Amino acid sequence: MAGLPQLTDEQRRAALAMAAEARRVRAEIKELLKMGTLSLSELLDRSDNEKILAKMKVLSVLEALPKLGKVKARRTMDEVGISESRRLRGLGSQQRAELVARFG
Repeated sequence: MAGLPQLTDEQRRAALAMAAEARRVRAEIKELLKMGTLSLSELLDRSDNEKILAKMKVLSVLEALPKLGKVKARRTMDEVGISESRRLRGLGSQQRAELVARFG
């Protein structure tokens, strides 16, 4: 495994803790979306300032919305012109506006 950085045990533990925190935050956000406590427009606004949220995939966010499953989420992304691998920070202003108009 040439090319991988050599981390001390302390650095490795810190990286694992940060990754676990990121997963926890993303799961919490998806749960808030499912319950309807957090709207898509609020999430997009928060993703401008929060690095963890900015790295969430658009597809997983759409799938977490109420009454929107995997098929409708993918179809919506195709209609709006968003790649399946796109993350929230990579959305353009027109793509954001279209998603908010559909799911506000």
